[in-house]
Amino acid sequence: MTDRSPAAAPDAALVRRVLDGDVEAYAVLVTRYRSRYVRFATHMLGSVEDAEEALQDAFVRAYRSLARCEDPERFGSWLFRILVNRCRTAGARRGRRERTIVHDEIALRDAAEDHPEESVAWREEIGRALERLPLEQREAFLLKHVEDLSYEEMSAATGVGVSALKMRVKRACDRLRDQLREVYSA
Repeated sequence: MTDRSPAAAPDAALVRRVLDGDVEAYAVLVTRYRSRYVRFATHMLGSVEDAEEALQDAFVRAYRSLARCEDPERFGSWLFRILVNRCRTAGARRGRRERTIVHDEIALRDAAEDHPEESVAWREEIGRALERLPLEQREAFLLKHVEDLSYEEMSAATGVGVSALKMRVKRACDRLRDQLREVYSA
């Protein structure tokens, strides 16, 4: 016997149900992707409020454009592409100077800490170093090392070629390493 609950349904089946008028099926998609995508948006925009707004806007835009989703089996990637664009737009409006990095508090709390004061200071330094990266490098670094996407998934989400993304991640890692080395060698 298979689980017929909407929560267990594949994305493509849920998309078909939404297109057939079942609004509740869209709520399942929202629940499925919300926490992961708000984490990415928060890292990109530096504010939970801005991230929530960008994600809400992405969900609304996806709902309105759902009939144009060419591959319903990859709804999550399609939605992520919309979110990346919303974050880029929001980030460009706010200006680089205002941005700060906010960490996923649940993940931080769950991490084992031998020396909490050192760990907090280290996270703050990493946040400042991430903040100083150019937007494209920060985005690529977060997609690769925080969201754990493959380069192909990153390319699909951003519209940027795989080789360019690899270079952005490499440059981000090099810059972060240099910035953090400066902090702890001084």
